[in-house]
This record gives sequence, structure tokens and C-alpha cells, in this order.
Amino acid sequence: MDAYTGFAEVYDTFMDNVPYAEWTEYYAGILKENGIRDGLVLDLGCGTGSMTELLAGLGYDMIGVDNSEEMLEIASEKKAASGHDILYLLQDMREFELYGTVRAVISACDSVNYITEPEELAETFALVNNYLDPGGLFLFDFNTEYKYREILGDTTIAENRDECSFIWENFYDPQERINEYDLTIFVREGELYRKFEETHFQRGYTVREVADCLRKAGMELVAMYDGFTKEQSDEESTRICVVARECGKNRAE
Repeated sequence: MDAYTGFAEVYDTFMDNVPYAEWTEYYAGILKENGIRDGLVLDLGCGTGSMTELLAGLGYDMIGVDNSEEMLEIASEKKAASGHDILYLLQDMREFELYGTVRAVISACDSVNYITEPEELAETFALVNNYLDPGGLFLFDFNTEYKYREILGDTTIAENRDECSFIWENFYDPQERINEYDLTIFVREGELYRKFEETHFQRGYTVREVADCLRKAGMELVAMYDGFTKEQSDEESTRICVVARECGKNRAE
């Protein structure tokens, strides 16, 4: 599970088309529908803290976990600028540790696809269940196997900006259902460009696999939505948003 290193420096530049505000509003809406309007919330795989900051702005007490030191450095700069009281932890999401429980866990931008073994995904979900308050919510989205197979796999994406550019080459293995993508990044430094190369791997999960992992973790699957909607996901959904609930803790505690 590789961490973002060189790409962290230009991550926000190339992700400026991601509607973080809309995604935050979507997830916050589900939280509020379930009575979670404040309190501790964990952003698992928080990256540079874009959604962490937005959720903190809505009044949640945020914790951010990510395994990229470079990404968390940028998140910390945002925290210093905003003045939000956010706790950032440099941890692998597959074995994260908290000091206590939280009311909700959010994992956005297909972070869970970086967990390429179903057994490890179930173990991560079990950790989430362990650190949730009784009846707490787990909200996350994932890229589907259909997306990697039919849309993203074996494509090349390139973008050029004045200050940086990147080439993103995808190679999808339909047997292993692993999407390998090779990133080549050029960052301008004066009259020259500095080159970074990274390789990342994501697994294309099916709805059944994700549901089975949640069940093994002892969680209740509440809903699977097509993208950031309230429509039921189907076989051609490319991104699915999942609502799951903590199970097993004594509600009287």
C-alpha cells in the first residue's frame, strides 16, 4: 500500500476538479439524518485534509489518518491557516489506532481500493467497527470492478499545467482485479522541471465482496448508493457510496 510521495506536492493542483464541497455536504447530510451533528469524526485516508477541513468547518471534531507523511505535511499547513483543531495521525489505515471511540468514520476518494486483499479490507472494517461509538456510522466510497474493467483500465491520462504536469498510465489485470497505475510527475523549479515517478495499486471490488467484508467485520450494511446520490447502485455503477453501522456494542454503555 504505497504512500503518496512526489505526487503529494502537486496533488491538490490536479485534484482541483474534485467537488470536495459537494462530497462533504453529501456525507454530512447522511450524518445529520442519523443524528450526528457534532462530536468526534475520523477521516480515514485523509490525504491533504481537504474534506477534513470542510467537515471541521461544519462543527465536527476531526481526526485525520493517512500513511503519507508528505500528504499530512500539506494537511498540517491547511490546519495552521484555518485554525481548526484537527488531530492528524501518520498511520496505515489497515492498522490504525485511536485513543477512544468516535461517532463516525468517513473514508472518501476510493481510499479503500488501496487495500488490495479482501482479508485486509475485512480487518480494516473490523477496526472501524471497534473504534465507533455504539450505533456509529461508517461512510465510504469505492471504485467498482466495472469501472476498472470497462473505463479506467488500460488508459492513459495526461494533464499539463504551467507549474506541473503528469502522465497517468493504467494497467488492469482482470484475473487479479488489480489496477496498476504508473505516475510520472514533472514539477517546475525555476527554468527546469523535477521528475517524480510512482506506482500505485488499487483493487476493483464487487458489491458482494464489500458487503461480505462488512459482515465479517460485524457491521450492519445500511445502504449502497450509486455515486453521491440516493439512488440504488447497479451493475454499471462506477463509484458506490456505502453507509454502514456499528454493531455489537452495548447501547447502554
